Amino acid sequence: MAIFVDRDTRVVVQGLTGEQGRFHAARMAEYGTRVVAGVTPGKGGQQVDKVPVFDSVEEAVSGTGANAAVIFVPAAHATDAILEAAASAVPLIICVTEGVPVHDMARVYTHLSCGGSASRLIGPNCPGVIAPGRSNVGIIPGSVASPGPVGLVSRSGTLTYQIMDELTSMGIGQSTTVGIGGDPIVGTDFIDCLTRFEQDPETEIVVLIGEIGGEDEEKAAAFIAGNVSKPVVAYIAGFTAPPGKRMGHAGAIVSGSRGTAAAKAAALEAVGVRVGRNPSEVAGLVAALT
Repeated sequence: MAIFVDRDTRVVVQGLTGEQGRFHAARMAEYGTRVVAGVTPGKGGQQVDKVPVFDSVEEAVSGTGANAAVIFVPAAHATDAILEAAASAVPLIICVTEGVPVHDMARVYTHLSCGGSASRLIGPNCPGVIAPGRSNVGIIPGSVASPGPVGLVSRSGTLTYQIMDELTSMGIGQSTTVGIGGDPIVGTDFIDCLTRFEQDPETEIVVLIGEIGGEDEEKAAAFIAGNVSKPVVAYIAGFTAPPGKRMGHAGAIVSGSRGTAAAKAAALEAVGVRVGRNPSEVAGLVAALT
């Protein structure tokens, strides 16, 4: 089994009539993902590549049985799109949109975590989730994926693709790849994914891709020590990043000695995680465990 998505995942694309929504919905469908509906207010009744468009998520869920939403709407409207999907009790919400204000995400996070919502949010500013050979919800290129025993969770989109491609090139497939996003506030974190991978019988090894900034990797290390029995391999982006300078994602900023790649790597290695010093080392470290 995969985590979060599988062959039964039925996707509604919020923003389907926009350029990005249309493009990526077509790619998801070509991969075999069940894209069953789109949502654009005021454009209900239309079709995009034979996919029906509804005015609201509630109508889309009622009309098609959609159980996952992927969001391709501008940052100014992304939080409303997330909350609309949650109000419609969509179990999985994936927000690809980048540039969502931190204050808005704080409001969404509080609503979902403290309001008793049954919805799981992945993102924002994330590439989504792919269960190779089963379902691809988001923007992860299916060409770099192959089915196998490695569960991968990452804060970085581009590094995700590189490491997936290197694993696949070595004949090492993936059970599920989850891009959680690199913003300061995201809906699903490393610990959430590690918990699910630990429970997944098809996942034998976990790859964790982190980056500078924040404390999520250190928290993951503490969790691994007491709760993860499967081997974990990691890479932390930003070993050469200058302190105090934001690099890449909004959450990738180092303050003093806090959040450095070296500190994160040390925390992970202290609990037995093998940490590569460049992305290309990761596949070799995984191969040594197979």
